[in-house]
Amino acid sequence: MSYEFTLRISQRIRKSPFFDATIRWGASEFTVYNHMMMPFCYESYEADYWKLVSNVTLWDVACERQIEITGPDALQLAEYMTPRDVSKCKIGQCQYALITAEDGGIINDPVLLRLGEQHFWFSLADSDALLYAKGIAQGLGLDVTIKEPDVSPLAIQGPNNLPLMEALFGDWIKQLGFFRFRETELDGIPLIVARSGWSKQGGFELYLRDGMYGDQLWEKIMEVGKPYDLAPASPNPIERIEGGLLSYGSDMTIENNPFELHLSKYCHLDKKADFIGREALLRIKAEGAKRYLVGLEIQGEEFPACENHWPVYRQNLPCGMVTSAIHSPRLKKNIALSVLSAEYAFLGSKLEVDTPVGKMNAKVTSIPFS
Repeated sequence: MSYEFTLRISQRIRKSPFFDATIRWGASEFTVYNHMMMPFCYESYEADYWKLVSNVTLWDVACERQIEITGPDALQLAEYMTPRDVSKCKIGQCQYALITAEDGGIINDPVLLRLGEQHFWFSLADSDALLYAKGIAQGLGLDVTIKEPDVSPLAIQGPNNLPLMEALFGDWIKQLGFFRFRETELDGIPLIVARSGWSKQGGFELYLRDGMYGDQLWEKIMEVGKPYDLAPASPNPIERIEGGLLSYGSDMTIENNPFELHLSKYCHLDKKADFIGREALLRIKAEGAKRYLVGLEIQGEEFPACENHWPVYRQNLPCGMVTSAIHSPRLKKNIALSVLSAEYAFLGSKLEVDTPVGKMNAKVTSIPFS
């Protein structure tokens, strides 16, 4: 179902430093993410998808707001917030680091950047984790400073990302390892460049460290990108679901734990430092999860992207929900991510999905989709 309405931008729903540029370059749909407008589509989901998987694209992802933690106890707080072993994260390195609650639920799934011995950024998904960090620090009496810095990421994603990045920054970019970053500048614009991003196509994220340069940085990249057919785009739902990349708020919430989402490899339950949720996660590991994330192939007519969770049934009995779904033009089938009761979460399991266009047959398949 489509809607037409006006969404007024205010201090509660902010524009990014790249907002005006994205409008000029044809952004046609926006969503609200971390209280900020994020472009969600330019030409169409399918057209944007083909640009991403076949070439190179530029995304405004300034909505990935940062929690900056500094001070004598910064490492202790970072360790306490996540089951990931932060002590093993070197300066100049990134980590995917879940933030967990006392019952093992996931509060956020950010990327952690270590800028110094006692200097960290949590680059956030869509939840107010900064308030959580402040509460923990206050409760533990830690000597830290916690704030949201003036930092706004752009993403350059697509299989042909490297020639563009070399044109922008030089040969050193080829030596930057995956989930590593470097502090640098571009025409005097202060940046951190990280080899990371929210697609399976590969690329980089450019963390702008002064929002006043937003328009200038966007236009500089688009100008240098002309010979490479650089296109403006955004995190694409087709590519995301095909690749099995989880979206906080859709595929995971505080009601989910890492084990049911196959994220246990990011949980170092035996790390030296204490962290919130250790006992709960150890118990879930011992007992086994009661449900699991799976892929689904859904038969029937093509349908639009899933706006809400869809019920899943096994022989007319509810057994889970579809969390994200879309039609893949490359695979020529309907695909979905779904959380199912453990007893039905096996390859080939046959189910029914209650979609907005009626009940459809489905079967469990592997992720990523192929």
